[in-house]
Amino acid sequence: MSTLDPVAVFRTEAAECLEAIEAGLLDLTHQLDNKDLVDAVFRGLHTLKGSGAMFGFEALAAFTHHCETAFDRVRKGEVAATSELVAAVLAAQDHMRALVDQPDADHGDTGHKLLAQLQAAVGGKQAAAAAAPAAVPAAVRDAPAKKKNSWRVRFSLPANSMANGTNPLGLLDELRDLGECSVRANTSAIPALDDLVPTELHISWDVTLTSEQDRSAIDDVFIFVLDDMELSVEEISGTAAATAAPVEEKAAAAPAAATSAAAVPEFRPVEAVPAKREAPAAVSQAKAAENVRVPAERLDELMDRVGELVIAQSRLSQLASASTDIALRSVSEEIERLSGELRDTMMVLRMVPVATLFSRFRRLVHDLARETGKVIELVTEGESTEVDKTVIERLADPLVHLVRNSIDHGLETPADRLASGKTEAGTVTLSARQAGGEVIISIKDDGRGINRERVRAKAESSGLIQPGQPLSDSELLQLIFAPGFSTAAAITNLSGRGVGMDVVKKTVEALRGAIDIVSVPGQGSEVSLRIPLTLAIIDGLLVRVGSGRYVIPLSAVEECLELSLEEDLRSRGRSFISLRDSLVPFLRLRDLFRTGTKPDVHQKVVVISTGTERVGLVVDQIIGDHQTVIKSMSKLHNNVATFSGATILGDGSVALILDVGHLVAAGQQQEAQLRAAG
Repeated sequence: MSTLDPVAVFRTEAAECLEAIEAGLLDLTHQLDNKDLVDAVFRGLHTLKGSGAMFGFEALAAFTHHCETAFDRVRKGEVAATSELVAAVLAAQDHMRALVDQPDADHGDTGHKLLAQLQAAVGGKQAAAAAAPAAVPAAVRDAPAKKKNSWRVRFSLPANSMANGTNPLGLLDELRDLGECSVRANTSAIPALDDLVPTELHISWDVTLTSEQDRSAIDDVFIFVLDDMELSVEEISGTAAATAAPVEEKAAAAPAAATSAAAVPEFRPVEAVPAKREAPAAVSQAKAAENVRVPAERLDELMDRVGELVIAQSRLSQLASASTDIALRSVSEEIERLSGELRDTMMVLRMVPVATLFSRFRRLVHDLARETGKVIELVTEGESTEVDKTVIERLADPLVHLVRNSIDHGLETPADRLASGKTEAGTVTLSARQAGGEVIISIKDDGRGINRERVRAKAESSGLIQPGQPLSDSELLQLIFAPGFSTAAAITNLSGRGVGMDVVKKTVEALRGAIDIVSVPGQGSEVSLRIPLTLAIIDGLLVRVGSGRYVIPLSAVEECLELSLEEDLRSRGRSFISLRDSLVPFLRLRDLFRTGTKPDVHQKVVVISTGTERVGLVVDQIIGDHQTVIKSMSKLHNNVATFSGATILGDGSVALILDVGHLVAAGQQQEAQLRAAG
């Protein structure tokens, strides 16, 4: 059995912690006076610093300490939260991520520059304070001295805490930093030498602390280990505080006497004793037990095994259907049911909400707004929509290009927006919704829209189209995805090189998806990506064309019709069928694939659709539904657009999977040509 690398586990948890810090900082930019957000960011920085030190990431801990100190001052009201401070910590957060990923690399003077930027953001208030030297000392002089509180802190850590990297001496040092501290170690739980395990911790501590800090400062010391420990914090009254320290000194010589004497002082309890703290801890542990962290590669490996099982089950079903053995057929049906349930369960495990993808763009929009000087509001919709994790990973870069393009080309400057009667802030909307077996992810802006004249002029000058060549509006807008195409007047950090949109198209097509564009001049543009929900196993409709068998994704199938020989002959040259008072174009796959065979007497038309577009596919026979394990095509077949992949049938033969989007586009193009011909 393989054991997890503690450093790898820390890196995973640190990445989650950094994401939470970033989310808190981005929320804080809109609510600079929100104390809860300030506390959340501080806790995240404190956790990252403490865990980094535990796992030997000293550079990370030292650097994070400065950011933590800055937010600690904000918590205490010494410094106000400003957009400059948030920007400085966001930039510092990127450096923290680099220190996590490459702790031994040479990062140059990046850390010093970021700390100087942080100091400038925090020091602005210090300069303002220095400008009025007379007023501040007077205020300090007149202000009453902070009251010192006395606390009794008793805590014990889990036996395996030392092995997990928690150093109790570090916790005691942090308590000493808060004020006068008297510490007594309780060694009564240490077992006999023969039973002692050197890596286990059996000591608990009883600490008397006198400090100007409030209760929250004590809680912050234990914030990283709070869920797994027993902690009791009690405020001591004045008389008890005076007697507590002597009692503890005697305890060093006579532990038993100290235990009885400790009950003498009167305590005013602030928090429940450890026995009552166990309930939330137990709840926390129960919640943690509900979730198991599994490496992604193990899910991929399990998915491969399920795919092989589905192929084997298909083979068994084929053998059982040809057999007269009732018992064999019964077992085959049971295995088919179980493999189907296992496949569905596996598909759910691979699905992740698009919120994990959309959350990355908050930081991007924030940085681009500062860089371009535009006021930008990011709106996300449908974040709970779930997609295969592989799709999420591959869509990250295309969406970055589309969002950057919307901000740079689409949104106007605040002055231009106000002049055109719009609000100063431009809006970029990221939305996701499921439609059948596809997920539609849209990027919409309320900017100036796409300048069609400029697109045509650029396309003609680049030789993409002939001067004056007639194009539909959709075909014209699709030209922006051509390699090297850009309408930007100058090359900037955001755009102008003509490589971004080409990457988007190639990636989406590799995912067997399609791109739709809608743009209204003066109102904005919307780019929609239609992507399959999964790239692993799908339900398919197995059909025969000539002597070959093909799979049509079942999610794209609307209905199946019979095409008689008379109707086939009547539709020659037109290739339309009348379906409920509407004409639907159809493609003869036998002609498209050049099978060289005669059509069957009773041909079938499988009506497929993507979005609002429909087309019929004429096949010789509909064999039935088929659980399809998608196998990628070889590099030799990358340019064959008609097929999106292949699958292995029960008899070991290969069936090609039809690319629905390409066939629908071909059918619509055929319809347009026939209509143009009159």
